[in-house]
Amino acid sequence: MIRPLILAIAALMGLAAAAWSTPIRIKDLVEFDGVRGNDLVGYGLVVGLNGTGDGIRNAPFTEEILSNLLERLGVNVTGEQFRPKNVAAVFVTATLPPFARAGSQIDVTVSAIGDAKSLLGGTLIMTPLNAADGEIYAVAQGTIIAGGAAAEGDGASVIQGVPTAGVVPAGARVEREIEFDFSALQTLRMALRSPDFSTAAKIETAVNTYFGRAVARMIDAGTVELDIRATRAPSPAHAVGRLENIPVNPERKARVVVDQRSGTIVLGEDVRISRVAVSQGNLTLRIQEEPVVVQPNPFSEGETIVVPRSSAAIEEEPGTGLAEVPAGTSLSELIAGLNALGVSPRDMIDILKSIKAAGALHAEFVVR
Repeated sequence: MIRPLILAIAALMGLAAAAWSTPIRIKDLVEFDGVRGNDLVGYGLVVGLNGTGDGIRNAPFTEEILSNLLERLGVNVTGEQFRPKNVAAVFVTATLPPFARAGSQIDVTVSAIGDAKSLLGGTLIMTPLNAADGEIYAVAQGTIIAGGAAAEGDGASVIQGVPTAGVVPAGARVEREIEFDFSALQTLRMALRSPDFSTAAKIETAVNTYFGRAVARMIDAGTVELDIRATRAPSPAHAVGRLENIPVNPERKARVVVDQRSGTIVLGEDVRISRVAVSQGNLTLRIQEEPVVVQPNPFSEGETIVVPRSSAAIEEEPGTGLAEVPAGTSLSELIAGLNALGVSPRDMIDILKSIKAAGALHAEFVVR
């Protein structure tokens, strides 16, 4: 079982290495200063549920928002006792994309905050969405598409996925625009998604080569500044449109990422191992209880008792032997060596931890 897994990992890493050697566009490596989204949030009501809404007694805020909504529509429910089961209070979240204009539509996510069992088939009632400054930038309304399913009977119930959360595609309409004059910029900073001095220097060189003059300047490992005036472009938008498709061969750190819960191991192509010896084996301790019942002699006044009988043993499985990993070992050679040892993925994680602790693994070791 382990050999096909190792070979598959090696093949995938080979493909990843080949893909990484391909030039990457600048637009896929950086974020442009000022070109960002803004988070929106709102508190609303979902109606039309098939008896799977909030229990009003357990979620009084649902009754309050429903009463306020009905009163705004001209229905007076003051002092009335109503216990609908087809409504649910929800939080509505969305991201206002950069340069969004009034009238454009964006997707929203709807999540129940009460004890509703499902939002399937519900309709979100008009909900204003606020940004961090407290202003309303969009209004959401529409039919919810939930990603789960729920069924319930008298004696059992089953739930698949999360039916208490869903989305409304294009469910919010932008009502207010973010005031940002992009055309007035004279300099533009590019923030690297993965800060690295070598990659930043390559971006600087590639941009200056493309424009034929010194228009870009590396500030630090995560920032490259662009002088828009020096590009001689008609506008900042034209300058960004030209440079974002410039190809660059980025650098990356040698890194090993392991997930102890699933036993997943991902190693970068640049991972190197110094000369080290590895031996792997298992120690098993077994304790068994076999109590014995002792009966008294016939016609005696004795009592039946249980006498404990325990057996303990320690078994040490034959180890895989001492295997030497030569200096400068690459990823493929390391995988082949671990495959030769016949170890499982979880044992590999322990081996890699020990190699890192010994100072022989020259890479950033990330444990999740």
